[in-house]
This record gives sequence, structure tokens and C-alpha cells, in this order.
Amino acid sequence: MRQVAINRIVGRGYGAFWRSRHRYRVLKGGKASKKSTTTALWYIYHLMKYPEANLLVVRNTYATHADSTMAQLKWAIRKLGVEDLWRATVAPLELRYLPTGQRILFRGMDDPDKLASTTVEQGVLCWVWVEEAFEIADEEGFNRLDLSVPRGEVPAGLFKQTTLTFNPWSRYHWLKKRFFDTPSPDVATFTTDYRCNEFLDDTDRAIYERMRVEEPTRYRVAGLGDWGVDTGLIFTRWEVADFDAAALPTGFRRVYGLDYGYSNDPTAFIAAAVDEGDKRLYIFDEHYGYAMLNRDIAAMLKEKGVAKERIRADAAEPKSNEELRRLGIGRIVAAAKGPDSVRAGIDRLQSYRFVVHPRCVHTKQELECYCWETGRDGAGQNRPRDRDNHLMDALRYAMEDARTRDSVSLGRFKRGITAADVYGGWE
Repeated sequence: MRQVAINRIVGRGYGAFWRSRHRYRVLKGGKASKKSTTTALWYIYHLMKYPEANLLVVRNTYATHADSTMAQLKWAIRKLGVEDLWRATVAPLELRYLPTGQRILFRGMDDPDKLASTTVEQGVLCWVWVEEAFEIADEEGFNRLDLSVPRGEVPAGLFKQTTLTFNPWSRYHWLKKRFFDTPSPDVATFTTDYRCNEFLDDTDRAIYERMRVEEPTRYRVAGLGDWGVDTGLIFTRWEVADFDAAALPTGFRRVYGLDYGYSNDPTAFIAAAVDEGDKRLYIFDEHYGYAMLNRDIAAMLKEKGVAKERIRADAAEPKSNEELRRLGIGRIVAAAKGPDSVRAGIDRLQSYRFVVHPRCVHTKQELECYCWETGRDGAGQNRPRDRDNHLMDALRYAMEDARTRDSVSLGRFKRGITAADVYGGWE
């Protein structure tokens, strides 16, 4: 019989995690905390220990598995010296334990039909590993997964368990409220960091020690695994402060933006006052709601007293814009649309310092999370991530009405567009 010293392979800092049999095992950690490699080792070891167990590995996007979870599990197989007992396939992406036929299946939240129909021929599908769980933007998506697998009874001695691993980029994410803020006997939570990773060398540790001194905010998140945002935030010049919107100078331009949504994405409305002199943007109102019909949106805007204001809305919804006009929101207009409109809008917003009213909780949440996209190599991309952006999109639209008069092309007037068309609602 083959024997390995598993405690030497895994190392320190993960004893309670390794022994946990809770229904939900939730692990947040800083970078280099060995959370993903330890989880991969746990699954390979325990699948060989429990011959009727099978594993489903889930990420937000299926295509990311090959270079992440699949690679980590194959590394764990090699580390345990059992390569001859496992077979990997690419189509479908799968790992099979040859002595028993047990399987490790890979799925993405971007294909809910495949998630719902996941089954195994041998044993039971009792374990789920959700890697980079922070990528799952809404709790309802996780709930659908949780109802799908694991399901049914398990043999005596076996147990159901879902493990979630992630970097805790935002304290406003649903994972914090669901698992860390509300104690439950079904949930075990863990936080780990680079200091429990004895496999790092001195040069690795020096990086974090330098970060601790020079970048304490980043160190708290990336180093210690605390809640927050590490790097890549799009907007960093903002604060939360109480202010009386009605008392702001009348010379500040009021701007309004609307981004449509329905079931998966919310309808997002934002209201702000622009101080061009000090380059400050006072965000004083918001709305964030799901399953809103156009009549509901119109009622909300009327209740907020902005039905007669100029509101910039998503250009991709001309039918909705027209219906809102017929419902009494007469000055709603489409926002600019074009290949560079997103980046240009972000560039403009970055020239302002934001002051966010405390009641605008969803705006705060998006500002905490709205980041630049990163490539597979971790390098930043010149485009924002397509999430945590509904109010941010609405704000981009709204700020089109904060342009100075000098920035408006005279050619528009030559085509018959009047000053009232362009500056309506400013005077």
C-alpha cells in the first residue's frame, strides 16, 4: 500500500479546514496563502479515501477551468504521487479515478443548463468546490447551484459539502453577509494568509513585508486576506459624507442617468450635482431594483420628482425610452453609444472627486468593486469588468449633460439642433 505523509505535504495553518465536515466550508485568503492548492490536495486525497464520492468544480466562467482548477488538481495528483491512478480528458474536461470510476467534473455558472443536469454513474455527487467564488456576482446564482447539487441521500459515512474559496475583494459582496456576518451551525469560515505558507522563500516574503510598509491598504487585503479591494479599482477618489442636496448651490448642474435591467441585472438610476469649479461630483440619490417594468420605472422617477428633468438613458433600449416618454418622462434621451464611449466616459469621471451620500448604498458598493479587467497573466486591461457597473453606467450617461458649452460641436447647430436641445434642463 502506498503511503504519504499528508501533513508534510499540506503544511501548517489548515488543520481545522482539513477536518471540517460542515455543509458549507468557506475559505477567504490573501494571495500566496495556499488556499487553492490545499483545497485541491484535500479533494484528491478524500476522493481516494471515499470510493462513492464525486466532485463538481464550479467557476463563474467555464473556460477558466483549464488554466486554474484543472491545473491545480493535476498538481495535487502529482504531489501525492498517484499519477498512474488518474486520467485527465479535455473533451469533456474531466478527471477520472481509474480504480473506481469516480469523477471530477467541471462546470461554469455561464451554462446553467449543464449545471442543473450534472450527474454521475458511479457513487454520488456529494462535493462541490466553487473556486474564485467572488466572481459570482449575485447570491441568487449561488442559490440555484446549491439547489441543483449536491442532491439526494448519501451512503453512511459520507457527507455533503460545498467549499467556496476566494480573495475577499469587497466587504459589500453577498459572500460576507451570507457566510461571515450570520453565524450558522452549517457553516465553517476560515481566513488564511501568506504567513501560514511555509513553502514561500525569503524573496516571496520580502514582497509582502515591503507591501506592509509601503502599501498598507493593499497589504491588508492581498496580504492578510481582509475584506476590501486590492488593485485595479477604476474610481479611487471618492468619499462617503452626509450633505443636504437641496442646499447645494443652484449653479451646480443636476444630472440624471438610467441604466435598464430586469431579471439578471437591476434597473439603476442615479442623480448627482456637478461642481465644475472644484471638480467635485455630489451623488445624492439612486434607485436599484429588479423586475421593473417601464411603468414601474416611470412611477419611480415621478416619485423622486425628476419626471420633468433631462435623464440620459441606455441607448440600447430605444423602445423603453419611447415608452417612458409616453408614460410622462418626456425629456428622457439616449446616451452616446460608440466603440470609445465607455472609456471616454470613465476618463471624464476620473477627473472628479466623488462625494457619495450615505443613503446611496449601492453606489458605494459598486465604487468598492468596479475594476479594470485583467488578462490570464494578471495584467490589467484597458477595459472595465462587465459587472458591478449598473450605477456606474448610469453615472456615465448622466455626465454627458455636464459638458461645458464650449465642448459642443457647432456642427450640431448647423444641422438644426438648438441650444435648448443640447442644454435643456441646465437653465
